[in-house]
Amino acid sequence: MTETDDPAQFNAVVALTKRELLRFLRQRTRVIGAVGQPIIFWILFGAGLRTSFKAPSWADGLSHTVSYQEYFLPGVAALIVLFTAIFSTISIIEDRREGFLQGILVAPVSRLSIVLSKLAAGTFLAILQAGLFLLIGPLISMLGLGSPIEATWSVSRMLMATGFLVLIAAELTALGFSIAWPMNSTQGYHAVMSIFLMPMWLVSGAFFPGGDSGWLFWVIRLNPLTYGVAGLRRLLYNTTLPVTAELPSMLACVSVTCIATVTLTLLSAWLVSRQSVHNSA
Repeated sequence: MTETDDPAQFNAVVALTKRELLRFLRQRTRVIGAVGQPIIFWILFGAGLRTSFKAPSWADGLSHTVSYQEYFLPGVAALIVLFTAIFSTISIIEDRREGFLQGILVAPVSRLSIVLSKLAAGTFLAILQAGLFLLIGPLISMLGLGSPIEATWSVSRMLMATGFLVLIAAELTALGFSIAWPMNSTQGYHAVMSIFLMPMWLVSGAFFPGGDSGWLFWVIRLNPLTYGVAGLRRLLYNTTLPVTAELPSMLACVSVTCIATVTLTLLSAWLVSRQSVHNSA
């Protein structure tokens, strides 16, 4: 078998992806951490900031007043995807410490297969968990947690939102992969998560609009995750919402997210393929 053996590479991706899925599902604390904490954030922050929240200008295009719970909903979905990406890529460090990764690196499979298997597993898990969370969106009013989302989510709208979530999940998993691969300790990864990944989510428009925040506004605009959250918000609420500084067009959202996903995937493949102390095989 050679690295150009396409069926063999496909089988390798499937086998490694299955391993990642089984390991994640057997560790229930990771499932609870990826889903439970964002839901708690949604409920607590929604209740605490409900009275002080000022809806952004684009919300004028909706037929009802946007509550903070409703505004925060796509941001929580993005947070679930982010946590899933973190938990699925931190296993790279564990695999290296246990010797499994070295065995994969000397196997007759391409380095791209290693990247794709991690991205496939992380993306699938993220979509599963974020999708389950989004199903409670139409129940907001029934639960008494805020005003209902405009109209009822149609099947087509949910399918489009799920497809866009796949892009966001692949983007964040590739980002987590590129961060985790050069690292030797999980403690270092957690430090990066605290000072980079979580702030990246906070300044994506997920937690607050940030329309009149001075220099922070430009940080939000330059953040690629901003376009993922904005695109998801458009698909869930109304794709005909006006284009504003706080809510980019759907074309911009899809374009930036696709470019970021491809770029980070190629970066991950390059990191795996280069010779270093981590992958000298």
